[in-house]
Amino acid sequence: MPFVTVSDGAQIYYKDWGVGRAVVLSHGWPLSADSWEAQMLFLASNGYRVVAHDRRGHGRSTQTWDGNEMDTYADDLATLVETLDLRDVTLIGFSTGGGEVARYVGRHGTGRVRQIALVSAVPPFMLRTGDNPGGVPIEVFDELRAGSAADRSQLYHDLADGPFFGGNRPGAEPSRGMRDAFWLQGMQAGHRNAYESIAAFSATDFRPDLDAFDVPTLVIHGDDDQVVPFEVGGKASAARIKDATLKVYEGAPHGLTETHKERLGADLLEFLDS
Repeated sequence: MPFVTVSDGAQIYYKDWGVGRAVVLSHGWPLSADSWEAQMLFLASNGYRVVAHDRRGHGRSTQTWDGNEMDTYADDLATLVETLDLRDVTLIGFSTGGGEVARYVGRHGTGRVRQIALVSAVPPFMLRTGDNPGGVPIEVFDELRAGSAADRSQLYHDLADGPFFGGNRPGAEPSRGMRDAFWLQGMQAGHRNAYESIAAFSATDFRPDLDAFDVPTLVIHGDDDQVVPFEVGGKASAARIKDATLKVYEGAPHGLTETHKERLGADLLEFLDS
């Protein structure tokens, strides 16, 4: 299987499909590159080289004890981009992956980057603090941590059956396969890695990173996102990033990479071709 080796010796697994200008996809918590397969197949079939990696501690990558925070995630992404010598890249981040992409820009700049897309992404800053009063209370993330420590398998079932794909909304019927895939990918992640990643996506302040964005940026977010609320995530990011384009998916849940994959694929392709 293809891997790149990063600075602490960890092995980062990646998929590399298609031929053309490069698109790099960063996945959400607690998932893996497999969560991007619909978009990978679609974009690679439409003339792009599509690369997606398993974040350290997730999927097939090394389950390191340390490094489960955004600076290291971003540096791992930089190593992948540089090892494959990717240039003129479009970076696309979903949920936690959006934070990884933002921190990459903050730490490594946009010298290799042509475009950025943030999908249901955690920036600018999820946690409610004194200077971020509209954020999500820490008790929400403490509950996630408690669920992860007590019975993470059940936690992943509960997320997949409920808020992640909007299955707790009247009339919503996310497929059993969709929900099972979420659970399976979550259970492939290391226990400590997934637990510590909760703090990484919730308590990292990406506002300075977004201020460094200087390439065309597309922000896509569902207005019924129960995981990263629209007001906290997509709306706030689009307002902060200079000249960002915001696309709101009416009634869409957090996991719109699956529930709205056809629309998302078309919007991403239009952006890539622009």
